[in-house]
Amino acid sequence: MANNETLTLNVKRLGINGEGIAYFKRKAVFIEGALPKEKVIVKITKKHRNYMEANLIKIIKKSSDRTTPLCPIYNECGGCQLQHLKYEAQCKYKEEIIKQAFNKYKPSNYENYYFKQSIDMKNPWHYRNKLQFQARINKNKETKLGLYALNSHHLVPIDDCLVQNTTTQKISNTVQKLLNKYKLSIYNEKKHQGWFKTLMVRIGIETNECQVVLITTNRDFPGKRLFIADLINSHPEIVSVMQNINPNKTSTIMGDKTINLYGKDSIEEHLNEIVFDLSAKAFFQLNPTQTSKLYKAVGEALNINNNDIVIDAYCGVGTIGLSLANKAKQVIGMDTIKEAIDDACYNSKRLNLTNTKYVTGDATSLIPKWLNLYNPTCLIVDPPRTGLGDKLCQTLVKHPILKMVYVSCNPSTLAKDLVTLSKVYNVNFVQSIDMFPHTARVEVIVSLTKK
Repeated sequence: MANNETLTLNVKRLGINGEGIAYFKRKAVFIEGALPKEKVIVKITKKHRNYMEANLIKIIKKSSDRTTPLCPIYNECGGCQLQHLKYEAQCKYKEEIIKQAFNKYKPSNYENYYFKQSIDMKNPWHYRNKLQFQARINKNKETKLGLYALNSHHLVPIDDCLVQNTTTQKISNTVQKLLNKYKLSIYNEKKHQGWFKTLMVRIGIETNECQVVLITTNRDFPGKRLFIADLINSHPEIVSVMQNINPNKTSTIMGDKTINLYGKDSIEEHLNEIVFDLSAKAFFQLNPTQTSKLYKAVGEALNINNNDIVIDAYCGVGTIGLSLANKAKQVIGMDTIKEAIDDACYNSKRLNLTNTKYVTGDATSLIPKWLNLYNPTCLIVDPPRTGLGDKLCQTLVKHPILKMVYVSCNPSTLAKDLVTLSKVYNVNFVQSIDMFPHTARVEVIVSLTKK
């Protein structure tokens, strides 16, 4: 079979990136934009040893779950993958992705795992509290801010994102105007030249405080006073303007050095009656509405009492642990980002908590030490997409903790870790929570107890 050949196929399911999956001669065919139960005509674009990729040419039979995307640049932008699927069906798809991962890796007794009802959004739009846009010069020599198209570094300019908080989008539009007004140099990744790389804007949903982070290749800032004055005059809700320096040619967004250009070093956010300070590099969930529900679900799963000692691994600014601290004997948290730990310590102090401790460090090395030092009864893990890893899983098998909640943003690494953990832990329930509507990203909570 040659590339560009057309086929008529029946789509069976959705893959982990939201693409439709059909089969031709027992070989999977991945079709972006196709949905299960659809009959489609596709054109083969790439052939691999075990699968093929294809473009959707025509839908012969349409799924009842198909809907018209509201975003006018949905087919260009790589930010969302599922706007063509009705929201209720998106949530069901995400539960299926979790089950497919369990079926692939087969942790102990996975066929009998209890799936609690998914926690979905009532209004799945404008939910993101943080914007992170790249900058490029277009063919008209204008600076534009936006996201990369899928699987490319082609910038799609964005001035009205339907999943982004509207205030952060308005600030982005103003920054774009000011970059053009003051003719500031824009980074060219091919030549590794230019000054401005990336814009980050974060808002405290409950406080309306905003922080702008300008990510640049060096500290120089031509026209700094005028730029910042224009920005603040346009948006009085901005209480912090920071500049992060990243001189490296890398996919990592932020560099090591961050300097204050205006106002405070952080913004304030409230969540479940707890006050948090968020600095430029600190991790905080992107969807505060669902985060509140997530933390409530974690607390219910652990059923903490005043004798419990809780380890909050990958703690960020301390959000989950601090929300449980008034019920526990002690909460100990860790994170690799020093600025996040500084925020966690400050947040704890502001809440007048005396039973918390936060340390900069890696979970893989700290947890084995803390198991002997503190004799914890509860463990919360919310790792990056790479999961816990074999070393930490083996440690938790050798030294099992009474109660554990695993929050995952990657069902595959979760299922792989559960193969090891399920040797000594019972899985009480699995619960999907839709943190990122209209995207293929999946968030899941797993409640475990020592066998």
